[in-house]
Amino acid sequence: MSVTTLPTTRPTTRPTTRPTTLPAALPAARSARAQETGASPAERAVAAAAALVDPIGLDELMELAELQTRVDRKYFVPAQVFRRMIAELAGELRVLDIDGKRTFGYESVYFDTPDLSTYRAHVQRRRLRFKARTRTYLDSGLCMFEVKLTGARGETVKERVPHPEQYRAELTEDALTHLRTTLCQAYHQDLPQGLQPTLVTTYRRTTFVSRTGEARLTCDSGLRCLDVNHEVRDTGTHVLVESKSGGQGGSAADRILRELGVRPASVSKYCVAVAALHPELPSNPWHQTLKRYFEPLQAAAA
Repeated sequence: MSVTTLPTTRPTTRPTTRPTTLPAALPAARSARAQETGASPAERAVAAAAALVDPIGLDELMELAELQTRVDRKYFVPAQVFRRMIAELAGELRVLDIDGKRTFGYESVYFDTPDLSTYRAHVQRRRLRFKARTRTYLDSGLCMFEVKLTGARGETVKERVPHPEQYRAELTEDALTHLRTTLCQAYHQDLPQGLQPTLVTTYRRTTFVSRTGEARLTCDSGLRCLDVNHEVRDTGTHVLVESKSGGQGGSAADRILRELGVRPASVSKYCVAVAALHPELPSNPWHQTLKRYFEPLQAAAA
């Protein structure tokens, strides 16, 4: 299990190459939330549920539940069902609170080869697959470069290092070194050639953690996927819940969701975004997800 320490200074490594497509899309991604009027049913449900739960600060949360190696279960939870679930668990949970805020903006930039080899590895369910991205915490400007891998027992392993926010759509020398080392150690695999920024996702996240630190719930709404030409948004009717625990048995939230008739969904934000933005590509694993929970493809906002 890896332990992440938040940096106190920003790295200064410059990018090795400059991208040619996504920087124009990034300002639109950052301002999308400000352009929207009114909150969706999912966003209102998350806000109401978070108000029921005692707060926890970031430092204490990181010490209590640094689940970088974990078992994930993902669910699309109807807004009203989500409220009920958190109400039942309110005494067992705490919610991340920073300066009175309980919901925070996230932006991820994903990197892939020109032929989308990492996406295709997920479509084909290859065991040795990974995702590479920068993640920016929009409220603070903190940015990390992350590599997500699949462990020997099917668990998710995330390795990350600090990344300069101004180069969030670019691979720096440090990022490439981290990716190369991670792939070599985990998979004995070489660095893919031609990695470039492929797409951006933005969303709002509220994080709950069990009082024992054994489980965490990340609850996302307002998901938006875009590249330089197109964008897709979620319908706003469901909360994307990720239940993260340290073992195969699951958490209390998993149990309640089963009782409420909500089943886990096989979903990756990156893979769903590629499938939505590139309907010409194979996308069978996520066809029903796109049909049920996302709006039709449209031209990217100017």
